[in-house]
Amino acid sequence: MNRLIKQRFAKYSGKMKTVLYYAKLAGKKLHSTTSRVSKISKSRFNTSKLYRSYGSDAARSGSGYASSGANARYGAQTSVIRNTVFAKKCIAVAMIFAFIASVAIVKLSFIQLINARSTAQAAQAERSRTRPILARRGRILDANGSVLAQSVERYNIIADPMNAQSFKPTPCTKQTAGNCHAINGKDVEGTGAVAVARLLAPILHMSSVEIGGKIAGVGRYAVIKRNVKPSVKRAIDKLNLSGCVYAENSSERVYSSGPILGALIGSVKDAEESARKEAKGRRGEIGESGLELSQDKVLTGKDGYQKYQGNNVGNEKIPGTVSEYKDAVNGNDIKLTIDSDVDWYVKKVLLDGMNRYKAGWGVAVVQDIRTGEIVALEDSDSIKAGSAEARASVSKAVSQVFEPGSIGKVFSVAGMLQTGARSLSDKFAVPGSIEKQGQLFHDAHNHGVMRLTLAGILKESSNVGMIMAGEKYPNNKRYEFLSKFGIGQYTGLGLQGESQGLLPSVQSWDGRKQNTVLFGQGYATNALQITNAISTIANKGVRLKQSIIKSVIDPQGRVTERKRPEGTRVLDEHVADQMLNAMESTAEYYGSYISVNGYRIAAKSGTAEVAGFGGALSSIVADCAAILPVDNPRFAITVALSNPEGTFGVYTAAPIIKTIGEFLMQKYNVPVSTPRTDPIAVQW
Repeated sequence: MNRLIKQRFAKYSGKMKTVLYYAKLAGKKLHSTTSRVSKISKSRFNTSKLYRSYGSDAARSGSGYASSGANARYGAQTSVIRNTVFAKKCIAVAMIFAFIASVAIVKLSFIQLINARSTAQAAQAERSRTRPILARRGRILDANGSVLAQSVERYNIIADPMNAQSFKPTPCTKQTAGNCHAINGKDVEGTGAVAVARLLAPILHMSSVEIGGKIAGVGRYAVIKRNVKPSVKRAIDKLNLSGCVYAENSSERVYSSGPILGALIGSVKDAEESARKEAKGRRGEIGESGLELSQDKVLTGKDGYQKYQGNNVGNEKIPGTVSEYKDAVNGNDIKLTIDSDVDWYVKKVLLDGMNRYKAGWGVAVVQDIRTGEIVALEDSDSIKAGSAEARASVSKAVSQVFEPGSIGKVFSVAGMLQTGARSLSDKFAVPGSIEKQGQLFHDAHNHGVMRLTLAGILKESSNVGMIMAGEKYPNNKRYEFLSKFGIGQYTGLGLQGESQGLLPSVQSWDGRKQNTVLFGQGYATNALQITNAISTIANKGVRLKQSIIKSVIDPQGRVTERKRPEGTRVLDEHVADQMLNAMESTAEYYGSYISVNGYRIAAKSGTAEVAGFGGALSSIVADCAAILPVDNPRFAITVALSNPEGTFGVYTAAPIIKTIGEFLMQKYNVPVSTPRTDPIAVQW
């Protein structure tokens, strides 16, 4: 036995001796009582004998004497019987008390000596509480560190229905001031859940009926309202409802991005309400869409906890009883490559252009050519981050696919140059239409024979000229270079709802499609793919992997830059330079629709007809892609509009690029361009 058990044994051995002493004393009294009963019995026997000996004398003495003797005899007998019954009752009661005392002592000894530890542990377990310490979800920042999304301190208001239903309000008097229950200076009416609901209703801005319905059930836990502000929690603390109502730490995701990047950033949901399998066992917020979903593991921290002893009427902590504590580890912040100022301006210009040309939808992308970072990514949808729409939508800028139209001629000409099939100075006599493999092809406008170089074909955007130039450019190379430019492939950004596009295999090309792919028809892409393909030309022929996450910042402030894989060379540097030269001639041809004062620009516009069910024309997509400045490429911009008035990309999408380009050159203080000195001939 250890020392504690020995002490307890000595203590309760003394108690046992005391009980045994009193039991022995009760035994002695019982023996004394028994002796008295025996004497009484003998007395009764002697009385009877005496009565017989004096019987004859009594008979002779007369009837009066006989009557008196009978009465005396009856009284003595009654007294003896009463004493006997009383003695038996005393014996029974003493025995019962002795038995109960013995059982109690044995039970107490068992609890305190043999089962002391388990009993103490059971009592402690009944009072034990574990309060979670929620980790803060990481923030989403723009490239400048501006907060786009963050979690702020909030509380969930919880009720204990069992205690609430037995609640009795304290009237307000001088003695109970500060610890009573009143509404607007008047004592609250009713008791139980009704009174609790009436006290909470004005603070939570809920009806007392609604609150009463939540706390009128069974159990010990009922959520009354989620994500209330700290000021509301403090007001509830002053209601003196301890044991009935308490607050749990929570958080609320707030977004400062306004109308920009809504579907891209996405939304979160309380883990207890989420249908995602990853939400099982989690508390707090969980990503449901957009970057909140794709970056959920990075943004999510690890909850901590606090173990303590609580009182018997609720969740209140007994001071000094904390037995275990583990601090929460907050989630990481992520910094985007997107500049929210640029993105806001791009959104504004895009919406203005849509209204001007009455387009159905629009998308716009701005990419840093030097790094592959996305600077702006917008569409025409008006979706706020964190909203129900954001939860159910994806960004059109990544999901909307369309044929690139004549922008695709850039990729075809680049492939011809890289394979040696053609040079930009090759000469062609280009008619207005041509028949090839039983199919008739024509240009967008009627014209006679034009004497064009390959650079001129690109400038004039001639479909017929592309078919003529493609005679030395085989189908497998046409597919190969479209694929090398990233057409029909995921960007690797991991954005929700991103479309891969569609680049059919060479084997599936029919007699018409093998020619239409030369001028951007017969395959589908999105604005991100087009932007990166154009950037590849501006980046000396090296294709970079696009990125939208610039860095990750841990809770201690340590910054981890996202590693960029090495680029993939698609074109030789001299070929890329020639393509820039040819695209600059094309932009000069567009003139004021796209020119940015003081800066040289390379561009190509496109217009694609979109076929609906049955092959009939259903809509038109007008697009344009540009590089600026040409002499020191910094940004690639792509804009696409659906069904604009004006039809062609040069008249609708190009002016939007012009406005965005002017803003970018001014914001980033890009040096003005040097004059152009080496334009390639476009005619012969």
